[in-house]
Amino acid sequence: MSKPRGKPEVDQCRAWLRALDRTGARFVIPEVADYEVRRELLRVGATAGLRRLDALVMAMAYDPITTAAMRLAAEFWALTRRSGLPTAPPEALDGDCILAAQAALVGRSEDQVTIATNNVGHLARFPGIDARRWKTIA
Repeated sequence: MSKPRGKPEVDQCRAWLRALDRTGARFVIPEVADYEVRRELLRVGATAGLRRLDALVMAMAYDPITTAAMRLAAEFWALTRRSGLPTAPPEALDGDCILAAQAALVGRSEDQVTIATNNVGHLARFPGIDARRWKTIA
């Protein structure tokens, strides 16, 4: 969590992570998600937030962007545009496509991969992607 303690939703999210961790759930930070959070922390000069983000990345599995993920992201990008439901403007790189592709490729076939997000509407557009608000994941 890159936000400081003491904010109710941040504290609830930390408690949620601890509770899920006790169940044996595995948490993976996709590189594109790290990028999106990190760039804003850098822009505003939030050095404490950057330290918290670095600690979180060290505590969890990290999924670097691969060629396979980028190629699947390109397929997702084209699919959403053909369906008339794009998740970003045409000139955008579209991090949602990259995140969905990383999620689709992480883990083994028997694993259940769920994206914890506040952006369910966009991420649920991609085939095979289970995206839910973090508060609803038990």
